[in-house]
Amino acid sequence: MTALAPFISISNLTKRFRVHGSEFDAIKNVSFDVCKGDIFGIIGRSGAGKSTLLRCLATLEKPTQGQILFEGQDIVLMSESELRLFRHKIGMIFQHFNLLSSRTAAGNVAFPLEVQGMPPIQRERRVNEVLKVVGLKNKKDVYPARLSGGQKQRVGIARAIAGHPHVLLCDEATSALDPHTTQEILSLLKELNQRYGLTIILITHEMEVVKQICNKIAVMEGGQIVEAGSIAEIFADPKHPMTQQFLQKTVHEIPQQFLQSISPTKTLVRLSFKGKEAAEPVISRIIKQYDVEVNILLGWIESLEGMLIGNLVIEISASEPNLKRAFQYLHEQKVHYEIIKAALKPLV
Repeated sequence: MTALAPFISISNLTKRFRVHGSEFDAIKNVSFDVCKGDIFGIIGRSGAGKSTLLRCLATLEKPTQGQILFEGQDIVLMSESELRLFRHKIGMIFQHFNLLSSRTAAGNVAFPLEVQGMPPIQRERRVNEVLKVVGLKNKKDVYPARLSGGQKQRVGIARAIAGHPHVLLCDEATSALDPHTTQEILSLLKELNQRYGLTIILITHEMEVVKQICNKIAVMEGGQIVEAGSIAEIFADPKHPMTQQFLQKTVHEIPQQFLQSISPTKTLVRLSFKGKEAAEPVISRIIKQYDVEVNILLGWIESLEGMLIGNLVIEISASEPNLKRAFQYLHEQKVHYEIIKAALKPLV
């Protein structure tokens, strides 16, 4: 079966800025594909380049080099008149809402439709439709100053989807919200994705946001993508140190007393399982086959995009040869392991 062409394809994208006479690349040779219906998360620390990347996708910045194919068209090569039409296909959601204080909720949603030239009767019907979708039908005549943060973001989402966009770009859409409201907004975005097949690209510095809503992820550092893949693959087997650092914030923290109480002859290990491996009795097998002693400290299992992801934190002691054989067995069984604290004096 022939694979479908990517909905959005970014190739060797670079954006160079000149500041005080010197040049620097905010993004460097970035490449990735987004399929139709994806919720694609781009995560990185401040200064990683993710906001610049999103601005290039939104045509707010022109790349220095590279290609952005959107439904087969290279938007980097478009003229200004072509870009004005293309921007109707993009909906933007901002961290700080960017609402017009002089307009009601309905007026804010109507604004881009006015710019597009939609007739008044059709425009009013569409505004009412999207305000109902985001749960703000009874707030249409309320001004932003009288709305909560979550309500303001719902207005922002209604405005973004009012023009029937092909893709929704989210710039730290939940960073200014409390945890409960963040959950509500993420649930709404997921609902829009499922209801309309809407493709969503979001940037964030919070792995928990990516974990809850995305099916694919790209990790950025220093203007480059250092790791990318499905959410289940990345969570089960992170390769890059930056990805591992982000993931540490989403898993259960190991109590400090465990770290302090580990004896010199014991090794502290975090195991990650995915798919059918999550249900396999690998711990009992390494105990029986390799004469190791295992103490389970923490364990949990969850489902990401329909795939089971299991995690265990164990302390293990054995002779050095047996420990190596046990780790080799884990590798053969496709169980990712991370040594958190190595034994100083392996048993012999």
